[in-house]
Amino acid sequence: PRRSRRRKTLAVAYESGLGNGAEQGASEPQKPHWEPRHWRQQLERIREMRRSRDAPVDEMGVEKCYDSSAPPQVMRYQVLLSLMLSSQTKDQVTSAAMLRLRQHGLTVDSILQMDDATLGQMIYPVGFWRNKVKYIKQTTAILKEKYRGDIPRTVEELVQLPGVGPKMAHLAMNIAWNSVSGIAVDTHVHRITNRLKWVKKETRYPEATRVALEDWLPRDLWREINWLFVGFGQQTCLPVNPRCNECLNQDICPAAKR
Repeated sequence: PRRSRRRKTLAVAYESGLGNGAEQGASEPQKPHWEPRHWRQQLERIREMRRSRDAPVDEMGVEKCYDSSAPPQVMRYQVLLSLMLSSQTKDQVTSAAMLRLRQHGLTVDSILQMDDATLGQMIYPVGFWRNKVKYIKQTTAILKEKYRGDIPRTVEELVQLPGVGPKMAHLAMNIAWNSVSGIAVDTHVHRITNRLKWVKKETRYPEATRVALEDWLPRDLWREINWLFVGFGQQTCLPVNPRCNECLNQDICPAAKR
């Protein structure tokens, strides 16, 4: 019995210590915080290269595709639709498709009333446009029925919608709801952060890159990373034949062709 009481006492003391250790300075020693070499300098130089904001994403990205004067609920729907269209599609093509849809009147009801053939004609030639017609119709019907025509307020609910992945969900939270839920990692962010060795080990997929980045990158930088790196990837750090000779990070980039 005495041994049993001691165990309970130790357990209670340990649990209370977990709550108060940080305040009392009695928490257990933590492992050294990992962060990539030169990352702050690399980030500042990328900001400098992006200062003119003249990349396609700056002029025709998702944040430029919706009607900012529309009612909030309509605006949020347009943000989500532009994100769905943008997958594996150049910003110029997405922007043109969104303009055609908006000229027709882009709301939940207008899309539900539109036949598939007309919707396909309007969004063509976005990547995988036939699949996107199906996803847009399915998602819009769900929004009408389950969310009264609005979009979900959480990443967990957003990724349940047909045709909506994690990157789109985090961008939707950021742009539509002004909430930073995570880093939006697309092909540009994935490629560039691996080249810079901003991940401990090379990652194969954007979602693994997101998890690796969020483990060390300060949260106040999460919102900025997507637009910053997308534009940098469109202009300088290209997928094939990157323009290393034009990059300010040439001397401190592990992947630079010197």
